[in-house]
Amino acid sequence: MARPRQHAPEALHAQVMEACDVWLRENPVHTLSLRSLARDVGCAPSTLLKLYGSFSNLLQYVNVETLDRMGAAVAELEGTEPEPQLKALARAYWQFARHESHRWQMLFEFPLAEEGELDARQSHIIEALFVRVESALKRHQPALDDASARRMARTLWGSVHGLVQLGLNDRLGYWQGQPMEVEGLIDQLLGTTLNGLRHLPDAP
Repeated sequence: MARPRQHAPEALHAQVMEACDVWLRENPVHTLSLRSLARDVGCAPSTLLKLYGSFSNLLQYVNVETLDRMGAAVAELEGTEPEPQLKALARAYWQFARHESHRWQMLFEFPLAEEGELDARQSHIIEALFVRVESALKRHQPALDDASARRMARTLWGSVHGLVQLGLNDRLGYWQGQPMEVEGLIDQLLGTTLNGLRHLPDAP
């Protein structure tokens, strides 16, 4: 086993994140332990505790990496028309959840950081996603003020998230013997919402 001093913090952190990534491709986070992770990267558990402070804090870095990946998945989904852009964002969210299912579940089942650098990084990435949705909603309906757009973005994305969660768990039911498709339901949700926004009482 490699001695702790043989690992530079940056190199060890990279190894730890890679080992977590390999694990989460096939397994949920609750099956991962500090001891097994230390074994995979070739150090003692105490070395990881010295680097991260706690196993919980280590997992927060995994959440940050997941948020970075999710942010990258939607980063280039810009468009002139709000509806296609929002549908593309929602579909990318669904595809990410499908392809990175254990990471995605961990992100929402494991508490996020509540202070310090990790909290700031996580909050920034999450807020950036909401800002994209808010911006598209305001371009779609200029009568929306900032507060209304902020609330609507969170309401809309909460609904998208619910469909994604139900889809991952095969809880959306069946129609004519076939499972309901998440992308079709997402498109219907967005289409109905955006159509309703076109007819706000104070819209120009």
